[in-house]
Amino acid sequence: MTMQCLCHRHPLSAFVAALLWTAAALSDTPPPANDYPTQARVEYVNECIANHDDSLANVYQCSCAIDRIADRLSYDDFVEAITFARYSGLPGEGGALFRDPVEARKMARAYRELEAEAQRACGLK
Repeated sequence: MTMQCLCHRHPLSAFVAALLWTAAALSDTPPPANDYPTQARVEYVNECIANHDDSLANVYQCSCAIDRIADRLSYDDFVEAITFARYSGLPGEGGALFRDPVEARKMARAYRELEAEAQRACGLK
């Protein structure tokens, strides 16, 4: 059977496929609520890999962890929480802003718990 015959054999199915594709392209489906920038996801995954045996074998687990975190925190909340969690151990006056306020300690602790939960769920130790 020639290719021309195959192409003309089911014109209705081609029309339906084109119609479905157009409907999908025109749908008003909003983007995910907590869609993090690619750069933020890559930075998290790279840091996660470095913290877990520096093995590329963990790339899938680390990607899973940031996806789980993104399901729970908006990007702005993630940036704020990870900043407090990272810098809460800074000594001296420079670290006081991240270490001393009660709200800062709560935010850092909540982020660490969320991250640990996400990493456990994704198979990281």
